[in-house]
Amino acid sequence: MLSGWQYRLRSVGGVAVITALAVAVANSTVVHTLLTRLPVVGRLAADAPMGAELVFEMATTVVIVTAAFLPLYKPRPRRILDTVALTQKRVMVAVLTLAAIGYFDYTYRLPRTTLIAITPLLLVILPAWFVWIRRRPSGDAERAVIVGDDPAEIERLANDIEMPLLGYLCPTSVFLTEPKSTPVTAVADGGFTLGGLDRLGGLSRIEDVLVECDIDTVVLAFEHTDRAEFFGALDACYEHGVDALVHRDHADRVLTADDDVGTLTNVDVEPWDIQDHMLKRGFDLVFAAVGLVMLSPVIGAIAVAIKLDDGGSILYSQERTAVFGETFEVFKFRSMVPEGESVEPVDDESNDRITRVGGLLRQTHLDEIPQLWSILVGNMSVVGPRAVWTEEESLLEAQERSWRKRWFVKPGLTGLAQVNGAKSTDPEEKLRYDLQYVKQQSFTYDLKLVVRQIWKVGLDVVATIRGTPTE
Repeated sequence: MLSGWQYRLRSVGGVAVITALAVAVANSTVVHTLLTRLPVVGRLAADAPMGAELVFEMATTVVIVTAAFLPLYKPRPRRILDTVALTQKRVMVAVLTLAAIGYFDYTYRLPRTTLIAITPLLLVILPAWFVWIRRRPSGDAERAVIVGDDPAEIERLANDIEMPLLGYLCPTSVFLTEPKSTPVTAVADGGFTLGGLDRLGGLSRIEDVLVECDIDTVVLAFEHTDRAEFFGALDACYEHGVDALVHRDHADRVLTADDDVGTLTNVDVEPWDIQDHMLKRGFDLVFAAVGLVMLSPVIGAIAVAIKLDDGGSILYSQERTAVFGETFEVFKFRSMVPEGESVEPVDDESNDRITRVGGLLRQTHLDEIPQLWSILVGNMSVVGPRAVWTEEESLLEAQERSWRKRWFVKPGLTGLAQVNGAKSTDPEEKLRYDLQYVKQQSFTYDLKLVVRQIWKVGLDVVATIRGTPTE
């Protein structure tokens, strides 16, 4: 990826030139002839502007589009998916701005025909430009760093890495409070050299190092796969589009990219492909928004019923685990009395804390409706492994060593484990279904699971109305 002023000049210049060319193409005789043949747009088509009028129109468009792309001029490594999504979002911001300017001030109005013609051009060409300039020149070698908290492991792994190593990241406290047998040399600037590698800083500098040094690969050398540091490093790799390698001893705690596990194995930090990821997020947004609107009368009725039942709070919140061990607050309709909550999973049949209204809500799955908001804001997806309470998860991890592989996909309102009736009281079965989903996941697979879940909810609602027990 280009860096510094070179990247800024190319990105700004590219946006300006591409925008000017798009306006020129949109006002060409050939394009105007094609537009006149379209059913609706043909009514808007007029003679193409010439001379000073064309220059003024081009200058206005270039200024607005170039300004709209200001957030993308910073030389920061991004995944291709993020680059495409951010670029297309800025194009739409620019187009809406041009339309608004023309609406409020006719003097600077861009012809509707031109606006319609340049939009698809910019939506295709500008993302391709930003993806192209972020690519590394073919002659550059890969660049790697080691990130960890175990000096001995850092030195061992350094011997197994063939690509150039720029250094390592490790907490200073490791050297000061836990002396190791591995020889460590202090240097003048306060750092430490280890096995010939320079220390680039502590773990908090990982994102800065990934950007400043244009890192391709991070090798993880942690003693434990803890939530904060190990998965925090994986999260940084995901956000910056960097490959991650881990020692085979930790391979059963992460989602690996392949089955060939050597001394070091690749971590699959992004299991979804670009097309399915975009379709999945689009479906999540539509599903959550439509669901909240259509179910608004039901939401009101449930709120009243809970209040009349025991006068307590309507919603119940709990901290749940998201992608890479991050946490978020999830909301549900309260179905139990708040006192006596236990981290040990309990079947509903044995749970004496469930209220009268809560029993109906849990049988019909209506207590899950508030989670549509978590889907809308991006903390959850419609389909994925069940979001588990962080306090409860420590018990489940102790029973199933591979439990954290679930952390590599966004938690879902429903999923393969849910439609098959797997519960947290049987973590082995639940994990088996969750990992099966992770391996088979795709947008079409999600749609099938959504249909199955809706059918299952329908059957449970009918069974509840009839008074028959549900499975």
